[in-house]
Amino acid sequence: MTDEKQAARKAAFQRRRAAHGAGLDAAAQDALAAFLAPYSGKTLAGYIPIRTEINPLPVMAAWSSTVCVPVVQGAGEPLLFHAWTSATRMIAGAFGTDVPETGVEVEPEVLIVPLVSFDGNGFRLGYGGGFYDRTLDNLRARGQVLAIGFAYGAQEAEDLPVDATDQRLDVVVTESGARIFT
Repeated sequence: MTDEKQAARKAAFQRRRAAHGAGLDAAAQDALAAFLAPYSGKTLAGYIPIRTEINPLPVMAAWSSTVCVPVVQGAGEPLLFHAWTSATRMIAGAFGTDVPETGVEVEPEVLIVPLVSFDGNGFRLGYGGGFYDRTLDNLRARGQVLAIGFAYGAQEAEDLPVDATDQRLDVVVTESGARIFT
């Protein structure tokens, strides 16, 4: 499965790179904000975009309740989430991510999940570390949590290779709107 996932990841990076900078972020951000509106008041996890990831920061900054971002604990571990605002001082974290310099740990109820690719069944392909799969598995075991993939429409694949540990997204939001899977 690793070779299949690597090939799918390589193709997806090319599609994402082509979509990045094509002026699609604003439409996707509007679609994300509209989808999230009924969840106002819930703790929202977003992410600080890296590479050619679509940018959720304007939606996160406008959120009226607690916002948090992921912090990598270590290989093979689920993510932690630390409170974030647009004024939070950030420092370099693991895998090229930025994390809050000081953090108050928060448990999210709604997660905006970055991805390399997604398919029509709600599965996502990430960078290969399994961080979000472990995290979603843990959060779902403790209660209800909503996982929203955020991506360019061009990142959709016809079918992705799926392992038993891969967690399905509840929704994917692109510049075209929201697609609900559960």
